[in-house]
Amino acid sequence: VQLQASGGGLVQAGGSLRLSCVGSGPIYKMGWYRQAPGKERELVADITSRGDTKYGDSVKGRCTINRDSAKNTVDLTLDSLKPDDTAVYYCHAVESYTRREYWGQGTQVTVSS
Repeated sequence: VQLQASGGGLVQAGGSLRLSCVGSGPIYKMGWYRQAPGKERELVADITSRGDTKYGDSVKGRCTINRDSAKNTVDLTLDSLKPDDTAVYYCHAVESYTRREYWGQGTQVTVSS
């Protein structure tokens, strides 16, 4: 499985962020994690091939994840951005048959106040 992410950059507080990821191969679950300096990597949101979603506690209520399973793409929208949302965001996938995990290259998101 290979993952190609796009989006990110510098955004203003209160604004919205959209991240996209395209995967190759059979993928059961796709989503996004993030890691801020000095903190552990945490789940932002993920979605299975059946459409079951899971959101991290810090983004619940302001995050939406959608998936096109036919195209192996996942789109993440995060609204009402805060400086605490500043982090490197990583696309993540779980392969369908082996359940092996894969990570994208990471994209920096910086929220300015």
